Amino acid sequence: MEFRKMRRFNQELPLKEAEDVLHRATSGVLSLIGDGGYPYGVPVNFVYDDGNIYFHCALAGHKLDAMRACPKACFTAVDYERIVPEEYTSYFRSAIAFCTARIIEDEGEKRRAI
Repeated sequence: MEFRKMRRFNQELPLKEAEDVLHRATSGVLSLIGDGGYPYGVPVNFVYDDGNIYFHCALAGHKLDAMRACPKACFTAVDYERIVPEEYTSYFRSAIAFCTARIIEDEGEKRRAI
């Protein structure tokens, strides 16, 4: 699937810099398709390793139900933000990843991820 190009493409980070954001940030927003087809964005703590974004959650709940129903996901992390009131703007550095979410069932893989 090819995703839409950024409107302000001159602000797009190269892949290495986007990965650096994912390495530095400790929280982000996982967005899924929730109940009734409504977007469901939930803040999560995460770790980025070898091209994968890992987070943990309870054994039951909205996130898992949404992932099972439709594994398409979007994840956003911000590692820097500065509000500049005198310019009516803010400066920030973020990374957005479009991905397929999956639940790790294998105990060995879970331990490696932790």
